[in-house]
Amino acid sequence: MKNGWKKMLAVIFSSTLILAACSDGGEKEASSKKYKIGVTQIVEHPSLNAAFDGFKKALEDAGINAEYEVQNAQGDNSNNTTIATNLVSANVDLIFANSTPSAQAVASATSEIPIVFTSVTDAVGAELVDSMEKPGGNVTGTIDAHPDAITNTMKFLKDELGAKNVGMVFNSGEQNSRAQVDAVKEMLKDMNMSVVEASVATSADVKQATESLIGKVDSMYIITDNTVVSALESVISVANENKIPMMVGEFDSVKRGGLAAYGFEYFDIGYEAGQMAVKILKGESKPADLPVQIPQKLKLIMNKDTASTLGLDVKDEWKAEFSE
Repeated sequence: MKNGWKKMLAVIFSSTLILAACSDGGEKEASSKKYKIGVTQIVEHPSLNAAFDGFKKALEDAGINAEYEVQNAQGDNSNNTTIATNLVSANVDLIFANSTPSAQAVASATSEIPIVFTSVTDAVGAELVDSMEKPGGNVTGTIDAHPDAITNTMKFLKDELGAKNVGMVFNSGEQNSRAQVDAVKEMLKDMNMSVVEASVATSADVKQATESLIGKVDSMYIITDNTVVSALESVISVANENKIPMMVGEFDSVKRGGLAAYGFEYFDIGYEAGQMAVKILKGESKPADLPVQIPQKLKLIMNKDTASTLGLDVKDEWKAEFSE
């Protein structure tokens, strides 16, 4: 009898060790799984790059082992379809779409692979999601439009700088940009101000388009237009030479020489998009169930050097922070 009990205990002990080994192996396998993430970005510029950095940091912080397949359209919208096809063919686990045209291309290319976007201004208008609260389908993400940003910018131009005619250089082919310009025009109807448009198709057109505004405007507002921001130095040089205050749509453009912006850090909205991707990759949520997020922080950042170039005195009541 004693021998029988000894044999039974030995069997139980051995089985426990085997189960433990299998359990450990399973956990190691789960934690070491490498996810393949497709990345599509419309163009190289600091804001979009910062958003991608934020996205990667969120996955890293969550312990996600990721391999990135990065493709850049180099500012050419016609490349987006090819990039989307390539990423779908690569059978990636998730696609990170960094800009409106990038997101639209991959959304048209697949209804199965999860897509998380950022640097998109009007997700509903771009037909990426059914609504902000209930995206539906396989697409969700974070937008780069705070509901108070344009309002605060226009009030600042009018009340603090006395502006009446606002010049806007933008790519009319970008839905993201058209939506912002139309929002500004609608707002200015009640402020006794007007918008003077200068449309471009490529970054090579930016300087000439900006020069066409001289004599017609007393201020400028450069929105988060990928084409224009990629050639921002051309706009800055024209604006500063002609002593025209130029507000911009995000902080990186302030650092590059824009006068000021009511904005947020693109790293932050990229990070928030990354957190959404983590939930999707871990099977905790589906894109359809993750509401589209707006930027969480809005503040005024100014460039002191640019203010000095324009001969502006920075007032304490502006409560501005300053770019480094």
